[in-house]
Amino acid sequence: MAAKDDPIIIKKYANRRLYNTGTSTYVTLEDLAEMVKKGEEFTVQDAKTGDDITHPVLTQIIFELENKDGQNMLPIPFLRQLIAYYGDQMQMIVPSFLEQSMLAFSKEQERFREQMKGAIGKSPLDMMKIATPIKALEEQTRRNMEMFQNAMRLFTPFPPAGSGPAAAPTPEPARKETPEKPDDLQELKDQIAAMQRKLDTMS
Repeated sequence: MAAKDDPIIIKKYANRRLYNTGTSTYVTLEDLAEMVKKGEEFTVQDAKTGDDITHPVLTQIIFELENKDGQNMLPIPFLRQLIAYYGDQMQMIVPSFLEQSMLAFSKEQERFREQMKGAIGKSPLDMMKIATPIKALEEQTRRNMEMFQNAMRLFTPFPPAGSGPAAAPTPEPARKETPEKPDDLQELKDQIAAMQRKLDTMS
């Protein structure tokens, strides 16, 4: 018998039906989406093989939600960029970056929700104060993207084809390229250290 804190086992059958072993009932993808929103842990297993298929099922839930009118959260440029990373040398970094970014966003989101609750029924002047945490979220996202882009430069230290001497770059960029590299590296290290310290305080 599973312990109380163990994830609920969802079994998926060949006919695509999903069975919640915790409640002994058949469920839908929408039911699983609600479980996620409630913070209920579960794993999805293939009923025949016992293989863990949680990842493809969660991906399917996102696909279903993205196809509902007015619920799109993944912008096209993001989707294009994400697809481009598959098979790329940066693929190993992307999952960790997205996970840490969402963790930081979730922490800020809770604080934002509390401020929103406290602002209900207050004056327009009080409501204007809500813009502060929104800007903070936007700034955090911008910093995360800058850090990620700097990390990508470390993994791709060689300039793209056509950017060497044969490409005849203008004198000014050529003068700036060499002295900026050590500074960029140190700045990236500082940003990563700062992000790690912030994540440590959140945990």
